[in-house]
Amino acid sequence: MYRKFIETLRRWEANNTKEPLLITGARQVGKTWLIKEFCSKEYDDHLYLNFESEPQLASIFESSLDPKEIIRRLGVFAGRPVSSQTALIFDEIQKCEKAVTSLKYFCEAEENYRVIGAGSLLGVKINRFESSFPVGKVKVVNLPPMDFEEFLLASGEGLLAEEIRNSYNKMQKLPELLHEKTIRLYHDYLYVGGMPRCINDYVQNGCDISYFDRELQGNIILAYTADMSKYTSGAAESVKIREIYDSVPRQLARENPKFKYKDIRGNANKRDFHLPLDWLVSSGIVIKVVKAELPQNPLKAYENESIFKVYMSDVGLLSFASGVNYKSFISAEDNIFKGAITENYVIQSLASQGRSLFYFKPDESMEIDVLLEDGDSVIPVEIKSGRHKRSTSLKNYNNKFVPQKMIRISENNFGQADNLISIPLYAVFCI
Repeated sequence: MYRKFIETLRRWEANNTKEPLLITGARQVGKTWLIKEFCSKEYDDHLYLNFESEPQLASIFESSLDPKEIIRRLGVFAGRPVSSQTALIFDEIQKCEKAVTSLKYFCEAEENYRVIGAGSLLGVKINRFESSFPVGKVKVVNLPPMDFEEFLLASGEGLLAEEIRNSYNKMQKLPELLHEKTIRLYHDYLYVGGMPRCINDYVQNGCDISYFDRELQGNIILAYTADMSKYTSGAAESVKIREIYDSVPRQLARENPKFKYKDIRGNANKRDFHLPLDWLVSSGIVIKVVKAELPQNPLKAYENESIFKVYMSDVGLLSFASGVNYKSFISAEDNIFKGAITENYVIQSLASQGRSLFYFKPDESMEIDVLLEDGDSVIPVEIKSGRHKRSTSLKNYNNKFVPQKMIRISENNFGQADNLISIPLYAVFCI
């Protein structure tokens, strides 16, 4: 499967960057496979080390963090020569804090070592690092689930993905036959999601949604649950993390999906649950979108950290956790879960580009699902799950703030009228 993230790895190598690369992301988004694939093609020699499956590796970093000494000992362990030209893969590196610390010394060494670290809960470890984290000495990047374009490529629809980009760039309608075909594939993606194992099953079964094995999604959620138990400070924290995660589908299904601690359980409050929520965000399992009090650049200056929405990092897992069947996506009738899943899909797609996302709701007459920064301007984005064209919130926003550009995302084809751009849901990856 082609992953866009491979270009991040190639740029890191092409720039000859001395900072080791640390790749964060939720479990089973494909970090290990991608790194191995890259290193096998890019380097003459590489050494893969997993600190979870081989915890004894930690002892190599106990007595010295000098890169030459580490390289020497790794060679003894591997039973073969290992040199400064050997690319090192430190998988599940969060299990060995001294290995993370050693990255500082790899960065500062005279030799340009090629070191890539990864871990399913690396983001959590970075936030809770007991000693000083080597800030400025490592490059931290996040690997998200596969987006809809990658789903199309995996499904053998590369030409269609290219046609969507062409239509977006020209802001010209996709031929109706292709539009309807892509909407069907988009519905499949809402059901399957972007986890590589799930997309692989979909492809292996001839891209026939009726044969897709949803147990794969259940198993991924079980793996997340196991992490909540294994990699937390105690049983009480893991219970709270699980309660928050379980509450996300029903929180999103409300008329106003602003995150409420009391919807986790009756006596829940911010004091007891904000750290477990941070754990989920840092792990890459959920995405947090904060409210902006004013749609002005920079949006970060106007964020209200106490008001936010929480989405799942993968729309397929949300579909599974919500118990939604495939017919709900193809129905012409709107339903509250379809709206929530559609919104999650758009948020996931935009967040995968590394954007900081905000929403705007000054009063009951206006709710803008997403605000995007574009240079010095701010673009309001409204998300529709079906083909309705009425946009009361965008109309009110336009009257009050007179933006240069507005975006409405729906199942309608490409189009533009004055400052309002219509983008099909399947083309969000182009934005």
